[in-house]
Amino acid sequence: MLRFTRLTRLLSFIATALLCSQAAFAAATPAAPKDFEKATFAAGCFWCVEAAFEGVAGVTNVISGYTGGASKNPTYEQTSEGNTGHAEAVEIVFNPKLVSYAKLLAIFWANTDPTDLNKQFCDRGSQYRSAIFTHNPEQAALAASSKAKWQMDPRFAGKTIHTELNVAGDFYAAEEYHQDYAARNPIRYKYYSSGCGRDKQLKKIWGVAKAGN
Repeated sequence: MLRFTRLTRLLSFIATALLCSQAAFAAATPAAPKDFEKATFAAGCFWCVEAAFEGVAGVTNVISGYTGGASKNPTYEQTSEGNTGHAEAVEIVFNPKLVSYAKLLAIFWANTDPTDLNKQFCDRGSQYRSAIFTHNPEQAALAASSKAKWQMDPRFAGKTIHTELNVAGDFYAAEEYHQDYAARNPIRYKYYSSGCGRDKQLKKIWGVAKAGN
């Protein structure tokens, strides 16, 4: 099943990429507009994480991309091979007057298996690790507090919460064909999410297959 779902995802990438006319390269994203903030999360396949935050009130933009590594301008091919140190992640621009960072953290946790080390569901490797990248001391404090809370939760008794807590660095937007993938390719997305075991495992841990708005 692992090889099957990874092959299916790769073939889906290729088919979608062939339809795109935009050049495939990653570029560092600009700063958030005045009075807005950024939040950055990694929880495996960025298609799925992006879909969880799309449509949340107060969230103005969700970008799939790469962060957490040292390589400049990474590509999907480089990152998926584990050669960049980056994780697939999403960068969220939000209005803190309309949605709190604590709310975004809650959505993040409900869309990851925090006990997976350097993998998420069928996707293996540090590029699929679970991580929170914080943009200021307040976010760092909230992230640390939430991780400590879940580590003490009975559902994780005897297990380790492996979700990393890191200071946010450069975030590189992924190639255009990855952006808004769930909305643009609903059938392929549903097939991947289900086939990878993501929905089943999230429901087992959190009681829902996907938590968002």
